[in-house]
Amino acid sequence: MAAPRQPQKATYDAIVIGAGIQGSFTAYHLAQRHRDTLLLEQFILPHSRGSSHGQSRIIRSAYPQECYSRMMPDCFRLWQQLEAEVGARLYRQTGLVVLGPAGDPELEGCRRSLGDGQVLDAAALARHFPGFRLQAGEVAVLDSTAGVLFADRALRAVQEVFRRHGGTVRDGEKVLRIEPGAVVTVTTTGGVYQAPRLIITAGAWTGPLVESLGLRLPLQPLRIDVCYWREKEPKSANMGSVSPCFLTLGLSQAPHGIYGLPALEYPGMVKVCHHHGSRTDPDKRDQDPSGADRPDIGLLSSFISSYLPGLETQPAVMETCLYTNTPDADFILDRHPKFSNIIIGAGFSGHGFKLAPVVGKLLCELSLGEEPSYNMAPFAITRFPDVLQAAL
Repeated sequence: MAAPRQPQKATYDAIVIGAGIQGSFTAYHLAQRHRDTLLLEQFILPHSRGSSHGQSRIIRSAYPQECYSRMMPDCFRLWQQLEAEVGARLYRQTGLVVLGPAGDPELEGCRRSLGDGQVLDAAALARHFPGFRLQAGEVAVLDSTAGVLFADRALRAVQEVFRRHGGTVRDGEKVLRIEPGAVVTVTTTGGVYQAPRLIITAGAWTGPLVESLGLRLPLQPLRIDVCYWREKEPKSANMGSVSPCFLTLGLSQAPHGIYGLPALEYPGMVKVCHHHGSRTDPDKRDQDPSGADRPDIGLLSSFISSYLPGLETQPAVMETCLYTNTPDADFILDRHPKFSNIIIGAGFSGHGFKLAPVVGKLLCELSLGEEPSYNMAPFAITRFPDVLQAAL
């Protein structure tokens, strides 16, 4: 069902382009700060064309990178605040195990991020979660805070609270032109809008939008196979064995990592995906590639045979999603180097959903000219020097 239409006007305090989870939380924070905000979306809401759809995403405290682990307590608090605002559950605690070679630097980073994170050897993991098998020399780090975010429900909740605070959502309006200046003008297929600040959070469509502003960001959209695997013995004694979420780090057979979580979408199945995909044009990602172009399925089948023997080795359901990756897999959260009232949030690289409450807060703070709540150096555009040179 499309979002209810709201009265159209031309001038706002802020405009946000892209109503995925990052843009919606940015608009949410701006509205909480009493800024009259317009949230633009090119597709009719709700939709499954971007990176924020589906029923489930992992949320976790364990992170090898300190810049993200520092944000997670604030993220949990803001997700809980949103639950209270809408009176609905948006998260289910399941725990998470991070699998990898003993002594792996990233795995050790996850353990440190948990304070005194519990490390399980193969025998201990099998006792806790009988459905998992470790290989020789591997261990698991247990994150008991982790769980599953109800993604579609969460996105609707953020937009609902945004509207409740006076925000305007206009969907089905594709941006045609952005004219920078002290007041930015945004022309869409449905109207012309102006505001003194603009925030671009357009996911896989961000690259072309900012290129028109003289900025060539190294953003690569990837088509991800989202796979659901049936349990061999549904509702068996082992069903709880795959109930926690999991992810892998440093395994030679999965250089980009594999992750999994209970499938809320399909009971009796487990969602297991490779944290990588094939390059794509976001406007053509639904063109189904041939089996030869889907090597991830064989990789996942091999992984499941070795590590999750209670699952069938061929996926029962396959869907698609989009990642928009940066070269270092860290986000871009920064001002345009030439137009300081244009803010860019991009390159969430398949791990941004859980962090959206804080990302939205940071983009809001940048747009208002405030000191950001966190160190922004890891997310600066200037870490890509050629991009900055091109922009100037």
